[in-house]
Amino acid sequence: MNNTILGLDKEKTKEESQELNILLANFQVFYQTLRGLHWNIKGKNFFELHAKFEELYLDAQEKIDLIAERVLTLQGTPMHTFKDYTMNATVEVGENVFKDEEAVALIVRSLSELLKIERGILELSDEIGDEGTNSMMSDFIAEQEKTIWMFNAWLN
Repeated sequence: MNNTILGLDKEKTKEESQELNILLANFQVFYQTLRGLHWNIKGKNFFELHAKFEELYLDAQEKIDLIAERVLTLQGTPMHTFKDYTMNATVEVGENVFKDEEAVALIVRSLSELLKIERGILELSDEIGDEGTNSMMSDFIAEQEKTIWMFNAWLN
């Protein structure tokens, strides 16, 4: 039998799980960057950005859980060590970022990187008929595109 219990091609589903794990690693690094930004932001926009960064890291935390559970649904094993995350993530690590514009620009770059990964997963999930992953990626993409637009408006 070449199909999973979900009726999806086993080999393609394995590949998709690996890509979801890459996304998981990136979200974990992004999440920790957001926590750091939330804790360390300074300046006249402190109150506005402190609250916004908390909103973003809570959202990222939820997405992390959704991604890991999707990997499990596809009969894979989600990454779960910091070593795995740092070895597989491509998003920029935000270290000692205190200034508002620098923090927001970092978030835009990070979201843009996440979008690239998500679009690749969307393409793969569409190819194999995995509507569950497809729907999740579509939701993530739409939300993050709007967030990028809003943060770019704030920067300009």
